[in-house]
Amino acid sequence: MTTQPLVSSSDASSPTIAIYRQLRGLILSGQLGADERLPTVRQTAADLGVAPGTAAKAYKMLEQDGLVVSRTAAGTRVSASAAVLPGSVIRRIRELVDEADATGADREDVLNVLRVVWQAGDGEGA
Repeated sequence: MTTQPLVSSSDASSPTIAIYRQLRGLILSGQLGADERLPTVRQTAADLGVAPGTAAKAYKMLEQDGLVVSRTAAGTRVSASAAVLPGSVIRRIRELVDEADATGADREDVLNVLRVVWQAGDGEGA
């Protein structure tokens, strides 16, 4: 999996990134399993009300990360080697989400704080 950012922070709110993050989350959480077929690019675009090129770009990003494999006849499927986060991490994330919801915390605020804390740890070898 690549560790390089695929887009600049100015692109972080684009529909492409939103689709990419949603599908990536489903794969990494194990909700989409190995060899499971994703909807076609056209179907994803229609479902989300975006242009097919927008959905295709998100799928390409997932492919570059090694999370999906695209084949003409077989469609796009979750890669057999897609990394799933450890169960303990998933449990802690679910606990965080439940606690944030219970306290009425804004989702974007929680995500932004998580990103800042994570990035602060990057410089310390965490």
